[in-house]
Amino acid sequence: MFERLLPNLRLNSVYDLDFEALVRRGIKGIITDLDNTLVGAKEPNATPKLIQWLNKLREHGLKVVIVSNNNETRVSQFAQPLGIPFVHAARKPANRAFKQALRMLNLTEEETAVLGDQMMTDVLGGNRLGMYTILVLPISPKDEGIGTRINRFLERIALRSLRKKGLWYEEETN
Repeated sequence: MFERLLPNLRLNSVYDLDFEALVRRGIKGIITDLDNTLVGAKEPNATPKLIQWLNKLREHGLKVVIVSNNNETRVSQFAQPLGIPFVHAARKPANRAFKQALRMLNLTEEETAVLGDQMMTDVLGGNRLGMYTILVLPISPKDEGIGTRINRFLERIALRSLRKKGLWYEEETN
């Protein structure tokens, strides 16, 4: 039942992502979450380290679009200075925003990875469309809103089941 919440890859952070491995896999674009994936939920701007990471991503020929459940003000103030297209109020894991992001990237599901910190939104949404999914640890879980805290509770239930089935091991995270 919870298998659709399993990511293809688990990492500690976006900085552990191997761009060359993605390109070898045929990935040409990344749909990424914003809050607690790229920066902390209360962090208004990209850090210098993140800007460098985004530049390296582009150097590898990868396109990027932000898909966030947050509001337009939050997402646009972060994304526009970086020249990153975005979808706000995405209602992940619903398909609409992911399909919109694919059109923005001009890529297919098979050519696109979804990067995020939540199994219930990012991973489930990407898996439902057959995209390559990457789960990272949340940057600052203490700053999360009530909706995300509910999702985290549901994730813990799912993880217990996945561990019992032998599908989730803690040491897998890089």
